[in-house]
Amino acid sequence: MGRPGPASQAKRQRERMKGERHQEKEERREQRKEQKKERERLIAEGKDPDLDGIVPGPQFQPESES
Repeated sequence: MGRPGPASQAKRQRERMKGERHQEKEERREQRKEQKKERERLIAEGKDPDLDGIVPGPQFQPESES
C-alpha cells in the first residue's frame, strides 16, 4: 500500500473550498432574508424603503477636478 499522493490532498483542498463557498452562500442567503423582512416591515408601516433616509433640498456637489 502506498501513501496518498498529491491528488488526494488536492481533492481534500477542493472539498474544503467547496464547503467554505457553501457556507458563504448560506450566510448571504440569511442576510438577504433579513433585508427582505426589514423591507416588508417598512412597507407595512407605509414608508417607501427606496426613499428612506433621503433628505429633500440641495444635494452635495463634489468639487470637479478641472
